[in-house]
Amino acid sequence: MGESPPLRYIPAVNRTPWPVERAVSPSSSSHRAARGRRRRRAERPDALRRLLPRALVVVFLAGGTTAFVAHDKAVRLTVDGTPRTLHTFAGDVGELLADEHLTVGTHDLVAPAPGTGLSSGDEVVVRHGRPVVLTIDGQRRRVWTTADTVDGALHQLGVRAEGAVLSASRSRRIEQHGMELAVRTERSVVIVADGREHRVRTNAATVREALAEAGLALRDQDTTSVPPDSFPHEGQTLSVMRITGSREVREEPLPFRTILRADPRLARGVQSVVQQGRPGVRRVTYRVRTVNGVRQKPKRLHSKVVHAPRPRIVHLGTMALPASVRGADHLAWHALAQCEARGRPDAVDASGTYGGLYQFDVPTWRALGGRGRPQDASPREQTFRAKKLYIRRGASPWPVCGRKLHG
Repeated sequence: MGESPPLRYIPAVNRTPWPVERAVSPSSSSHRAARGRRRRRAERPDALRRLLPRALVVVFLAGGTTAFVAHDKAVRLTVDGTPRTLHTFAGDVGELLADEHLTVGTHDLVAPAPGTGLSSGDEVVVRHGRPVVLTIDGQRRRVWTTADTVDGALHQLGVRAEGAVLSASRSRRIEQHGMELAVRTERSVVIVADGREHRVRTNAATVREALAEAGLALRDQDTTSVPPDSFPHEGQTLSVMRITGSREVREEPLPFRTILRADPRLARGVQSVVQQGRPGVRRVTYRVRTVNGVRQKPKRLHSKVVHAPRPRIVHLGTMALPASVRGADHLAWHALAQCEARGRPDAVDASGTYGGLYQFDVPTWRALGGRGRPQDASPREQTFRAKKLYIRRGASPWPVCGRKLHG
């Protein structure tokens, strides 16, 4: 606010006369001029007081602009391959990430590290970790990568992929939620087939596929030393087994069993064969195989009984015989037995007609109450029947050895 100009006295010459009531005397003008100077001196401190805060604000704003310029930084931030330039007051990388609301996990990559100080012109790179379920040659595991493509992940994980078969293209992008990736690397295997050894390199998923690549397809009943659908591993040796097979049918005998039954009509110790046993017949089907020209042990498939076996039935005597026969106990029966059969209870003559200690024929034996054959009876029963025969006919049944009875 400027000062008012000083009042001047204007002469009355060439002036239009003022009305009388407005005329001003010289003494009055001097008085007014002095009063104006006093008023201006009083107003000067107020004007200074009003200008001082404005000056201070200008000075403060000038200094603040300098500080603002000093702390503002232009930084290049690249997140998962996408760059942008921004202005920030952050003092280090960690503060910058916090200002940008970027959360960093244990599998993420930040370069430079979060505690590193920032300057204008710096570049900060953030790559988020991506989970990958990786299956290499049948071995499954979960890994993490900060690469955003399959090719980058393979390189970062150190997977040898030359000649490998991948379940996804190398250029495929890996999203942040991750992916599954299967890798079949190229392997060297040895195949032994038809008497020759074949060394092949393959990335086949199964042994069968590796054989087909080598021109060694399986035929009919052919198989391999490991399951054909198993995974071929590096350095593995595989054998091809050429198999031919046929069926054989054989008839085999079925043994009969023996049934023993007690018979009170027979003397104790006597056995009588009531029914002769007869073996049965069983028809058995076998599978016969040759492996690489070598015949294998036949494998039984099924069987059927053609004729059932007939059991052998034997009766065992339980009847107690008398101890003696009156009129014959005093004779030398031991001597007669020794002469007729050399003391052997089961002796049979050359014609097969006579048997036992005293060489009975079957009709005579049965007429005396015996069962079965005499040579099958016990020595005690044979002697008992011989005494009964002597009472009936004397020594005539033994024309040669009968004299031994009397010593």
